[in-house]
Amino acid sequence: MNAPSPVPYRLLASTGLHKGDRAYQQDQVTILTHPRAPGCALGLVADGMGGKSGGRTASDQVMLTAKQIFERYSPAHDEAEDMLRQLVVESHLMIKLTAISAEEEPHSTLAAFLLLPDRRAFTVHAGDSRVYHFRGPDLVSRTLDHSYVQRLVSEGRLTEQQANDHPQSNLLTGCLGTQADPPIAIQRIERVEVGDALMSCSDGLWHYLSAKELGAIINALSPREASEMLINKARQRARGGGDNLSLALVRVDPFKG
Repeated sequence: MNAPSPVPYRLLASTGLHKGDRAYQQDQVTILTHPRAPGCALGLVADGMGGKSGGRTASDQVMLTAKQIFERYSPAHDEAEDMLRQLVVESHLMIKLTAISAEEEPHSTLAAFLLLPDRRAFTVHAGDSRVYHFRGPDLVSRTLDHSYVQRLVSEGRLTEQQANDHPQSNLLTGCLGTQADPPIAIQRIERVEVGDALMSCSDGLWHYLSAKELGAIINALSPREASEMLINKARQRARGGGDNLSLALVRVDPFKG
């Protein structure tokens, strides 16, 4: 019996970035396509923290480091986890080196997904920026924040909604640029199916939208339209008190030749 032929697909992608109601933009976002491996992409969000320019300095370092490491990476050698681990460690070191010559204390979160040509995927994160994996409108998985309130949720002491409204919801237990080594949380996704979507985003976005709302919007609209709607909804709900917000979104769509 012949095996079924693979379904042809294409990758649709979009990024979104908004200053919110802050005086400075400290988030950074990118989607990189591999220069030598079609179908390989890295989506990345970094939410910088620390002084007027410190946060932007930190998130810029994450972007620069990611670009350099991803260009050197060879998907054929199956070293995805090593590459993502290197991304966290080197970004952390570069931010700490920058801090030596800066008055601020630059820190940053990191949330990234790596999609491989064989449609396996990996996620890595440090801090409270998240990676979501949706199948159609349904949430398959998301990363767990390195934060005080996430710890309370995991221990059953708070609900997700209570955590969102908690006065210490911004207190991180790990990120890049601090004295402590950063957390390196890598997850493997065995296969990204046609109709799936991967999204990295900062807390300025996910704080205002449930996973159900995110999945419905991402499934119903093109990535570009979904990015615009998600940002608009977060901005409306922030009521003039919104943080910087950013997202990187890739969806696997059937190819219609």
